Amino acid sequence: MFLPINKSEMNKRGWHYVDFVYISGDAYVDHPSFGAAIITRVLEKAGYKVGFLSQPDWHNADSVKVFGKPRYGFFISSGNIDSMVAHYTVAKRRRTEDLYSPGGVMGKRPDRAVEVYCKLVREAYGDIPIVIGGLEASLRRFAHYDYWSDCVQPSILVSSGADILSFGMGEKQTVQIADALSHGKKVSELRDIKGICYLCDNKDTPYGGVECPSFDNVCNSKKEYAVAARLQQDEQDFFRGRIIKQKHGKQMLVQNIPMDPLTSKELDEIYELPFMRTYHYSYEKAGGVPAIEEVEFSITHNRGCFGGCNFCSIAFHQGRYIVSRSKESIIKEAKLLTTLPNFKGYIHDVGGPTANFRFPSCSGQEERGLCKGKKCLAPVPCKNLKSDHSEYLEILRELRNLPNVKKVFIRSGIRFDYMLEDKSNAFFKELVQYHVSGQLKVAPEHCSAHVLDKMGKPHIEAYKRFSDKYFNFTKSIGKEQYIVPYLMSSHPGSTLDDAIELALFIKNQKLRPEQVQDFYPTPGTISTAMFYTELDPYTMEKVYVAKSSEDKAMQRALMRYFAPESQKLVTLALKKAHRTDLIGTGKSCLISAPVPQEKNGVHKKFENRGNFREKKKTKK
Repeated sequence: MFLPINKSEMNKRGWHYVDFVYISGDAYVDHPSFGAAIITRVLEKAGYKVGFLSQPDWHNADSVKVFGKPRYGFFISSGNIDSMVAHYTVAKRRRTEDLYSPGGVMGKRPDRAVEVYCKLVREAYGDIPIVIGGLEASLRRFAHYDYWSDCVQPSILVSSGADILSFGMGEKQTVQIADALSHGKKVSELRDIKGICYLCDNKDTPYGGVECPSFDNVCNSKKEYAVAARLQQDEQDFFRGRIIKQKHGKQMLVQNIPMDPLTSKELDEIYELPFMRTYHYSYEKAGGVPAIEEVEFSITHNRGCFGGCNFCSIAFHQGRYIVSRSKESIIKEAKLLTTLPNFKGYIHDVGGPTANFRFPSCSGQEERGLCKGKKCLAPVPCKNLKSDHSEYLEILRELRNLPNVKKVFIRSGIRFDYMLEDKSNAFFKELVQYHVSGQLKVAPEHCSAHVLDKMGKPHIEAYKRFSDKYFNFTKSIGKEQYIVPYLMSSHPGSTLDDAIELALFIKNQKLRPEQVQDFYPTPGTISTAMFYTELDPYTMEKVYVAKSSEDKAMQRALMRYFAPESQKLVTLALKKAHRTDLIGTGKSCLISAPVPQEKNGVHKKFENRGNFREKKKTKK
């Protein structure tokens, strides 16, 4: 049964009130791939009556009064993704479709949804407790550069007027907050819970921890912003992370230490909650919710990612520590999928943030946490890294052999560099033979060594070794399969020369990317800090950043140098970089030389042919 979405459904359950209202910027999809579904089901399991308020009318405060005043408070999230990313492309153009809204229709939620919903609740109910969470809130917990307004914004706790910010995945702190409020504690007293942020008067700032540059300082100094960004990233480890404080005028933002990760048993229990595994039936007339299509028959087996790419928000939100579900829990979910009416025999994914991470990267993490300021895989794998796919492979084998299962795919990201460190090729071979649907998507991102260093990615030699092995294994089983590499343009550090190097790599690899992705500066990442400050927070060295629309367009066009619509920009880029040696008919050239034109538009070559014919006629 779905949670009630209005007062009528609440009354049908025999409820006269709800304990909490959960407001989401997404449509209501009760599937474990949706954070809102997990948090509300966790609250339900803890014994609370929860009303799910999806996409309320942000023009009218009455829209948040659907259930009446909840007994204890509101939980508010923008949904599965940041509302600004949901609405705008990297070029800041308005998108035409919202996959998380009924029928994919745009306009069902506001920009900066968390802030808007909080203000609606304040207008409707005054000082009722408000807890914000989810990706949008979590990544904006400190003062942050906002790409869409092109300025530094304060913590979202300040701009929203919420009482508590729950960062990370949030299950444990959500229940602790709910329990405290239900036992009569004031929301202002909830300051000892891990995994939360709160505001207090400067005079009430807790002792200990570390203080990063203030909101005023990071607004006025890019160097101070870079210092703050590094400190905030480095203290997110649950084992050794410290309290972080950041002054906002007369208030102090306090981030408590991160919440302990769930155990494998706890993760199993969450994914075995009674999800409906689809969108609410009220959306049927609109055509459903498009976002369910990719995940309806997918299984999440892990959390966290020790890959730590600088442009990715996972480390700042989920954390770098890996927690995995038990094999038994995964098989149980797969058996459940086979009983669903729309199941056609295909499990679309068995993954997570990184599909082939099943255990922590090394044994030392249990004793000291993850290393501060270092990466497990880049620029080269750590000597303490343990690469082991054996248990993941066992799970995949069992899934393949289940009745009514025709195929098990792996569609979430795979770290190819981690695969190369596994001394056994068993997983690699079976991945190629059983779990690829003709194309395997991996993410080398670039080929230039210093750009990859800024990304926190391995150097391109690792991708080349992986590619060679992949095609050798593919050939050995008589299949025709391909690799689709994700590549990124205009990441901080990427100059025009680097973009040309990438274009030559694309040509040499005989790739034809249909789409290319510009770097998108989203809050809370090291790459975004580089984009804004033009400094590397870990070295404080100057970083080149492509910011002008012309520079970004040229870098993007070079990745599709072969496309007719790219020719003009590629020519401009090659001339600007003094690389006209790449224009012509030579084997290494990216584009052909433009055909000379006369004023009347007649090609010189054909004009001469015409004159020659006329002369012949005259002789006759």
